[in-house]
Amino acid sequence: MLVLSRKTGESILIGDDIEVVITSVEQNKVKVGIKSPPHIPIYREELYRKIREENLRAASIGKDEFDDIMAKYAGEGRPESIEDENS
Repeated sequence: MLVLSRKTGESILIGDDIEVVITSVEQNKVKVGIKSPPHIPIYREELYRKIREENLRAASIGKDEFDDIMAKYAGEGRPESIEDENS
């Protein structure tokens, strides 16, 4: 881990596209501003972890759920949306 000391108004550059600016230091809090291109998402750590957990939960299905999905489409062929994409 790289550890740097910065004063209010000073910044840190990450690559060519991201700039982290120290906007203020008050008691035990440091406020930072982050400038980055719009296609790079920026999250607080606790929010990122929550989003990641929700995505993992949503992406995993149990055997029973899988069997239900397969039974729904049994005999119907492939769903139209998949056929349209591959036509």
